Amino acid sequence: MAGKLEQLKPQRKIELYSGNYFAACTLGGIIACGPTHTSVTPLDLVKCRRQVDDKLYRSNTQAWKMIYSKEGLRGIFFGWSPTFIGYSFQGAGKYGFYEIFKYLYGDKLAPNANKTVIYLAASASAEFLADIALCPFEAIKVRMQTTLPPFAHNLRDGWGKIVKQEGYAGLYKGLYPLWGRQIPYTMVKFASFEKTVEQIYKYLGKPKSSYNSLQQTGVSFLGGYIAGIGCAAVSHPADVMVSKLNSDRKAGEGAGQALTRIYGNIGFRGLWNGLPVRIVMIGTLTAFQWLIYDSFKVYLGLPTTGGH
Repeated sequence: MAGKLEQLKPQRKIELYSGNYFAACTLGGIIACGPTHTSVTPLDLVKCRRQVDDKLYRSNTQAWKMIYSKEGLRGIFFGWSPTFIGYSFQGAGKYGFYEIFKYLYGDKLAPNANKTVIYLAASASAEFLADIALCPFEAIKVRMQTTLPPFAHNLRDGWGKIVKQEGYAGLYKGLYPLWGRQIPYTMVKFASFEKTVEQIYKYLGKPKSSYNSLQQTGVSFLGGYIAGIGCAAVSHPADVMVSKLNSDRKAGEGAGQALTRIYGNIGFRGLWNGLPVRIVMIGTLTAFQWLIYDSFKVYLGLPTTGGH
């Protein structure tokens, strides 16, 4: 496998930190995030519905059986189109801007700063921008998945209904909670991944350069799964609020009013509805995203992320 990866590398090498390098990282983010988020739509569908109504299903298995019996496989993957497009845009910004900000903050502005601080600052900056692209699609996805009967049946239908009823501002009414969920999530995802990979190579006792491409991407997968568990726990309360806010915000109600009312209804315990399934979903998702992203970088002749 490692030999095949080596053979697939383009002859023309991309210069590190060049415009082509950052463009490649942006494309890698699209490839890593869009398909992986879409693949876990069945988990996401049930998670969102149980966050909004924890009495709707007794278990994930029961939920999938009930949905499949009524709607077939299409029902299990309901909401896949806004998921695919939204998280492709988000992946482009998340990974592309992360590489840009990591280079800008760490190499140009503060070369002697603590690396963890650089990782945290770069990932927070990247996610801030990435979520602006994601927000409209996330709003449509959540409404589709958490309303019964569904608010809309596809991306185009959902986009048209929201714009008609609430204007374009309706597509962004969940932006602040989305930032509250995604920025801490991404900070943990990138900083813990970088540090975990660094510790794995220290534990193995040899420098990263002594391992072949397949072994390095294996480290990326393991580091990604460990990082994903932390991501899920840190961002879960905000994830619940995003689901509730998009499905249960009253007309004319401010974001602060809505959050206060929703919290009054569900309480602190309600903020953790659906956490176990989200840990499985996010852990797996994060692991495969780092695996795909770093495999793509290897294909282009670039070094894998972390462990430098």
